[in-house]
Amino acid sequence: MTDISKAGTFKLGTHSVKRVGYGAMQLAGAGVFGPPKDRKGALAVLREAVASGVDHIDTSDYYGPYITNQLIREALHPYPENLVIVTKIGARRGEDGSWSPALSAEELARAVHDNLRNLGVEVLDIVNLRLMFDIHGPAEGSIEAPLAALAKLQRQGLIRHIGLSNVTAKQLEQGRTIADIVCVQNQYNLAHRDDGPLIDQLAATGIPYVPFFPLGGFTPLQSTALSDVAARLERTPMQVALAWLLQRSSNILLIPGTSSVDHLRENLASADLDLPPDMVAALDQIAPEAGRE
Repeated sequence: MTDISKAGTFKLGTHSVKRVGYGAMQLAGAGVFGPPKDRKGALAVLREAVASGVDHIDTSDYYGPYITNQLIREALHPYPENLVIVTKIGARRGEDGSWSPALSAEELARAVHDNLRNLGVEVLDIVNLRLMFDIHGPAEGSIEAPLAALAKLQRQGLIRHIGLSNVTAKQLEQGRTIADIVCVQNQYNLAHRDDGPLIDQLAATGIPYVPFFPLGGFTPLQSTALSDVAARLERTPMQVALAWLLQRSSNILLIPGTSSVDHLRENLASADLDLPPDMVAALDQIAPEAGRE
């Protein structure tokens, strides 16, 4: 079994968590909607993750909706004391599986109570406010009203910590004047690297950055350079992509998702993969960041 502690730890809220965690999104059905095809398999993945040392699970009640949180509760409740469960609110699902913003104070309060009930807890460890000004990526707009509503729920004792998702640097700056922000979750991977400066900014202030779609999301990463490095190391391209993220910055926490125990083990094995400088340089050229070529 892979020792995922080899990748180190980083502070997330009041806990220090291992830098390789698990994202539960893929436990729902196709399109992150409806129940999984293999419920027993989904439960087995969650139990294997925790048995392998994972102490950071990312989820949301709009996965399914409600499905992934109910699976997490069935598989893992009562939860280990060291397990940090991070959930997201700010969206809702239509009957056709569509995604829509849900950022009013009433919708956010309902989402928090739904998460509490479906996870079977009295307090949520961390709640990420997912901004939906543009469902395809970060877009500018004031976050004062929804974040203030979330901070009120925190003062009521329903939430320990608050994070932000799908945000710009300007919105993060605004958010930190309203609440203590303990993490940022945006899209970032080998081929999508717009957030490089934000990652460095967060690292300087000790805030973790949690990349969603670390393996490309619904369109898996494909690159000749990535395949070549993987072949030289006798590892899979996805393991190399995860290892590159771990080496990119010490404040990056991974949450690769899967509904397969075998793929889970492959993802966790990225924790002990050390990429030599020449291979990092080759991977960096897939999508060079400004100022880091």
